[in-house]
Amino acid sequence: MRARLVACVGMMLLAGGCGSRQVLPAGPPAAAVARCVMSFPDVRAGRLARARLVSDIARYLFHRPGRIVYAVHDLVSGITLGYGRQRDELVTAGGAKVDIVMALLARRAGRLGKDERHLAERMIRKSDDRAADAMWSRIGGSGAVSAFYRRIGLSHTTPGPGANWSGTTSSPSDRVRLLKVLVKGGGGLSAADRDLVLGLMGRVQEDQSWGVSAAARRGDRVALKNGSTPRPFVHGTWAVSSYGRIAGPGRDLLLSVQSDLQPGDGAGIETVEGVARMIGTRWDGLTPTTSRPCPTKPLP
Repeated sequence: MRARLVACVGMMLLAGGCGSRQVLPAGPPAAAVARCVMSFPDVRAGRLARARLVSDIARYLFHRPGRIVYAVHDLVSGITLGYGRQRDELVTAGGAKVDIVMALLARRAGRLGKDERHLAERMIRKSDDRAADAMWSRIGGSGAVSAFYRRIGLSHTTPGPGANWSGTTSSPSDRVRLLKVLVKGGGGLSAADRDLVLGLMGRVQEDQSWGVSAAARRGDRVALKNGSTPRPFVHGTWAVSSYGRIAGPGRDLLLSVQSDLQPGDGAGIETVEGVARMIGTRWDGLTPTTSRPCPTKPLP
């Protein structure tokens, strides 16, 4: 009897009563243990994703008129893709206006007069041909521009003959190289010179904003220069091109899409933007990652 009484007292102390159906209060929930996971680049999946993108662009271009070449390089991931990247016979037309301004800045060590800065703004923001004529003459024409191309390592670009700056031909790889000089430096251009040119390319007027801008996501920064010109002696076709920088979170794309033998400028613009849009939409998927649990044993 004494043992039962002691047991009952013990239970009353623990449960608040002897023989009752009270439930012991639940204790605090156990702290969640964070799972350690490590992420690695999925090299094989990335290689397949890049191959699929190039294949899909080729399939798209197969059904488009004319000849189209392109190149893209991402300064963040280091990925480079393209087709016909060194084809150097495509006319850049108005795209050469950036080259002229860069060459003059390099030759003058950035010391442009007020009127020359005004000409540069008209050339790039408005794509003014008369301003380009004046600047081409001031720099000394194709000879001076050729020297600048050699200085920055463009081996697939040839300035137009005589006064015909719009006849300048270039390859997608050289357009990307030109953009890289603007972003990273080179050719005797100061940071202020490069900021000037990229700033003008980033503020082109609305009717000049078509082209590789189609690769941009919401909020990305775009700096570009386009060119289009009729080719009356080439079966009445058009040459249409666009190149520029599209930068935002996780990417910094240098992109050039060039075309010729187009039935009209509208068809050329549609194709250029089609390629740019495919690249911009799918670029983030080209660097997939895979996850693994962290090792449970410390390294010896």
